[in-house]
Amino acid sequence: MSDKTEKRHVGQYVASGDWSDYWTTRISMAQGGKINVRGYPVEELIAQLSYSQSAFLILIGELPDEREAALFDLTLRSGMDQQFISAAVGAARFTASASPESAIPALASGMLASGSITGSPQEPAEMLIESVSLELEESAACKDTIKTWLERRGAVPGLGHPIHKEGEPRAVTVRRLAIDLGGWGLHGQRLDAIEAELETQKSRKIPINLAGAIGAILADLKIDPLIIGGLGALAYGMSLLAHITEEIREGVPLRIIPNELGANYAGPGERHLPDQGRKS
Repeated sequence: MSDKTEKRHVGQYVASGDWSDYWTTRISMAQGGKINVRGYPVEELIAQLSYSQSAFLILIGELPDEREAALFDLTLRSGMDQQFISAAVGAARFTASASPESAIPALASGMLASGSITGSPQEPAEMLIESVSLELEESAACKDTIKTWLERRGAVPGLGHPIHKEGEPRAVTVRRLAIDLGGWGLHGQRLDAIEAELETQKSRKIPINLAGAIGAILADLKIDPLIIGGLGALAYGMSLLAHITEEIREGVPLRIIPNELGANYAGPGERHLPDQGRKS
């Protein structure tokens, strides 16, 4: 899903003096005693939809069919924790150790650390959408995609993991279940082909990771990559909240990194200002 609405800018409102549509949303309407979300009374949504169905409606604007709902729910529940193998967990726990009054600041820190290097599915989705749109046969498109992304940022999004070298358990399971649901479409198949081509080029396996699997599934559902990136952070949010609560209740206030845990100074040795450089 992508929004093709013409971009607005504040200058047009200043020039015209007409601010009637300055704040406009298609998501919900709220009046005294009444809330509609995407046109549906909120009472019906709360009573009849699951969390993932409600999320799909809010984000996409329409209710998911059975297959879409199953695939969307699969991606949301796949953000299972993997100990400390995530920069987002470190950021969240550091913040929690310094601000134990509430989980919210630490949760925000973890979300902010959910970027392209941490494992956001946004870049894999963007890569796959771009790759599928190439007017090339599959082998040539894969070679072109790999070359483009290695030049663009030195790595191919959606592939590779620091400890899982043959297969990322979450990604393997998500891919298998997506295939069973008929949800491993053009973008998922292109990711498979890119994985195979990269293995040929590197002479070693660089497996699909969870971000790649999620990005492929949601790209096949035609969801906007911006939303896909946000969903990756939200899917891991429950794991972050668990880490944050554990840190506040059981952790060490004010986490530090001592030399014994890897802190390493690599600057110049002790030195002193020359006499002429000191203030009189």
